[in-house]
Amino acid sequence: MVAAFLGWGRIHRVGADIDSTYEKLKVLADVLAIVEKNYVEPVNVGKVIQGAINGMLETLDPHSNFMPQEMFKEMQTETRGSFEGLGFEITIRDKVLTVVAPIEDTPAFRAGIQSGDQILRIEGKSTRDMNLLDAVKRLRGPRGTQVTITIMRSGFTEPQDFTVTRDVIPIRSVRSRLLEEGYGYIKINQFIEKTHPDLKKALEQLEGKEGKLKGLVLDLRNDPGGLLEQAVKVTDEFLDSGLIVYTEGRVEGQKMKFYAQKKERERDYPMIVLVNAGSASASEIVAGALQDHGRAVILGTPTFGKGSVQTIIPLEDGSALRLTTARYFTPKGRSIQALGITPDIIVAD
Repeated sequence: MVAAFLGWGRIHRVGADIDSTYEKLKVLADVLAIVEKNYVEPVNVGKVIQGAINGMLETLDPHSNFMPQEMFKEMQTETRGSFEGLGFEITIRDKVLTVVAPIEDTPAFRAGIQSGDQILRIEGKSTRDMNLLDAVKRLRGPRGTQVTITIMRSGFTEPQDFTVTRDVIPIRSVRSRLLEEGYGYIKINQFIEKTHPDLKKALEQLEGKEGKLKGLVLDLRNDPGGLLEQAVKVTDEFLDSGLIVYTEGRVEGQKMKFYAQKKERERDYPMIVLVNAGSASASEIVAGALQDHGRAVILGTPTFGKGSVQTIIPLEDGSALRLTTARYFTPKGRSIQALGITPDIIVAD
């Protein structure tokens, strides 16, 4: 009898919540109808609706946003390896548009843009209350065009202008070389679709015919992150068992655990992982997992601290919703959000 009553009460509350939501949506529809009919000038309804969507998502967090068709296509192009722009990752930290990291060998990198730089203005327009997608749209543009950004940096007495010429940004995800006989160096610039296969190829070239190394330096400095799947696969190359990362969200499908798999070829040589304040998201997953398993020594400065997972949800009209759906944790249960990874050995860049 009690169980039946509790069950009915649950159904009643869910129904009440749905009714309440639809009542609020009716208010929104009423406002839209009044604006369309009575506003002093003709209204672009599509633009107004998009503004309402943007406003709704801005109440959540800086990383949740609506991507119109054109922006969604650009995002897909970027994860596959190239785009036109300046070459840095941005976020909003403490309500200020902030550089996560410049990508190596790009206009932003060559202009001296640094991780942690605060972008106060873009072409003279204040970035206060500017959302991420609007900022990205203003920063990107055709190759050869210029954009002036006003930056405040630790150590500056006043903001300074940087004028940067846009270019095609080909993301060469993995670079590698031998430091000396038997010691390899691999730099991952960003985690895109081809990162893992490129890493495997680089490892095989460094290991040579003998199939081994005396040691490896994995450089994740100024790596702003990217695809979770690629971070897991990269980490898996250096572990033969155990948890790599897990995610926690409200929806059951967002509660995931990723484990290392046993492989025919073990890569158990000593490793150093280099990190800095520009190492974020996917690169923090790699560093955190290797640190928790005692697989590598982490060396550098504390990382950026972006520990949330964004899911891209395509919509029927070709646009998409980028929504924060989970937070990720290292194998030992450490949350990286806002805290980052603290290196085993602190060494300034």
